[in-house]
Amino acid sequence: MKILFAIVCLTTFAAAQVKNAPPSAPDYGVKIVKVSIPMHDGATLAASLYMPTGGSALDKFPVLLEYLPYRKDDGTVERDYPLHTYFAHRGYVTARVDIRGTGASEGKIPGREYSRIEQEDCEQVIAWLARQPWSTGKVGMFGISWGGFNSIQMAMRRPPALRAILTMCATEDLYREDVHYFEGMIHVDEFEVDMDLEQGMSGAPDFPLEDKTLKARFDSAPWSLIYMQHQRDGAFWHEPVRSLDDIQVPVFMIGGMLDGYRDSIPRMLEHLKVPMKAIIGPWNHTFPDDAVPGPSIEWRREAVRWWDYWLKNRDTGIMQEPQTAVYMQHWHPPDLKLQTIAGDWRNEASWPPPEAKLRTLYLSPAHTLQDLAPETSVHQLNYVPSSGVETGFWWGDLTVDQRPTDAYSLVYDSSPLDEDLAILGRPDAQLLVSAPVPLADWIARLSDVAPDGTVTLITGVGINGAHRDSDSDPRDLKPGRAYSMDINLHLTSWVFPKGHRIRLAISNSWWPTIWSTPYKMVTSLYLGRAEGSRLILPIVPLQSDSHPNFASPEPSDHLPDVHSQGYPWPGEYSVTRDEVRQATRVEWRGSDASNYPWGRRTHHERLTYEVEDSNPEVNRVRGTADSTFQLKNRTITYRGELEVHSDLKTFYYTYKRQLLENDHIIRQKTWRQDIPRDHQ
Repeated sequence: MKILFAIVCLTTFAAAQVKNAPPSAPDYGVKIVKVSIPMHDGATLAASLYMPTGGSALDKFPVLLEYLPYRKDDGTVERDYPLHTYFAHRGYVTARVDIRGTGASEGKIPGREYSRIEQEDCEQVIAWLARQPWSTGKVGMFGISWGGFNSIQMAMRRPPALRAILTMCATEDLYREDVHYFEGMIHVDEFEVDMDLEQGMSGAPDFPLEDKTLKARFDSAPWSLIYMQHQRDGAFWHEPVRSLDDIQVPVFMIGGMLDGYRDSIPRMLEHLKVPMKAIIGPWNHTFPDDAVPGPSIEWRREAVRWWDYWLKNRDTGIMQEPQTAVYMQHWHPPDLKLQTIAGDWRNEASWPPPEAKLRTLYLSPAHTLQDLAPETSVHQLNYVPSSGVETGFWWGDLTVDQRPTDAYSLVYDSSPLDEDLAILGRPDAQLLVSAPVPLADWIARLSDVAPDGTVTLITGVGINGAHRDSDSDPRDLKPGRAYSMDINLHLTSWVFPKGHRIRLAISNSWWPTIWSTPYKMVTSLYLGRAEGSRLILPIVPLQSDSHPNFASPEPSDHLPDVHSQGYPWPGEYSVTRDEVRQATRVEWRGSDASNYPWGRRTHHERLTYEVEDSNPEVNRVRGTADSTFQLKNRTITYRGELEVHSDLKTFYYTYKRQLLENDHIIRQKTWRQDIPRDHQ
């Protein structure tokens, strides 16, 4: 026994001493094994295990878990395969698990995202994976978006077998940074329409329609209704999330300067006390090996280096490298079809960048940005509820020229720059403002103005004036009273070229992304020496002495019998303005289609937003989504229709779900509720 113990210790010690080892090579084949993982209450969760083949029968492997509600057998199977096989080839068992009540998993769908039952189930899944005979007992968890969110949440819960996580495009702040509320302001987009539809679906490829399944899924209340009932921060939003101090495992975060969840990365870099790595590229909400706009990188190689270090005791050198790699974006003209963002990579040993220096620019009476504080004055801003379409659907999208939105904003420009200027971090807009009404939003946008007048949006942020002191205890503005609003803009990197100008634009609307506040008004922005409005920029050197060396994307495995075309987001949108009625309509649509061995799915979504400048309290959004599954002997269609409109005091909510078999309605359900506006 002592000899065996000594051998184990020497083997472990030797493995830990392998320095700067290359990442695990693709030495294995892959097989997919579908299993059912039992829960304590008798329900089972469906899992697809991507397992290495070709080794010894005695081989044991670490396990990587991705845990999602997005239907592994049809919704994500095409993207799952190249992702999970990449890791399986390199000596990891990966598990793609459907959350309870979704896809092929049993049980009733939870009543919200990131529910307690979702997390408790995940603890059981991790324990099950750790004790399998092919498992080393070490589990890592990873994912993009939802999978990144619940990886963070599970790290906070500390299941014993969870040894490290890798999150992508994710945040722990469910109120201010998730898709339902932006900085305390209500938001409705295609996610609500699509997710409310999908939560009602039965699992592929059989699509059972017996009453038990339909009650557990189709009859479940739409999540968009639940979120509209919680318009302020509080216990509802905090229940799924524990303190950052509860995270005791190593964390690797990947995000993009065009992604709406990017602020979580600098926040965790500053606050976590565990080993941490971060990559911040130029991307939107997508995997970096398949990113448009690029440049793309082979992030999976970096992930293997991470997992090798923490789950296999292979020192790949990743923890000796600088903590953060960040892409410095260079100027580009506004272009929705941009394929590559100009720029260069740099390393940062710590965060915030130690070389960053803050530069304050004051908003002046001449609508300029200047280094010296001006004399006291006041600028008036007319609230135009329909302005803001050009700013995108969240903070990060590629956008068009900002001049149409700037026309309804207070605009402040620097002088043409004498030399290139680089920023990295979160710019700060400190505004002194007032409104003649009890509720107003303020939107701050940082842009680059080219010599020809073209305006490229860099970053921005908004603030609900009623939330100026607290998201959980909002309070009306006192008409005419001046308030200091410290507006921390979203993380960005940017190099302003010589001859360009820095622009800060202030408005009271970001429609249709943010629901219009219900009062006609003219707000005031105060300039001056004491508490006057100003912009603070984190300036960094143009060049860095340290640069990462990322590999280009590698070829991936693909399923030969699954093919998709199109994708709902970003889709297409159009804007129609009725100048007589002062009414504006934005219409958005997206669609996709997928072929499987068992049939075909077609999916369509559409959103229509309407507002009247003369009646900002009357706002309306209508959304529809449908998915049709053409199977061998039948056709099944799920339809969802969302409508929300408002007046001064109330949101009027309606959601209708329909299920058709062979074009005949076999089940439908409608939810209607009048919800008081709570400082929105």
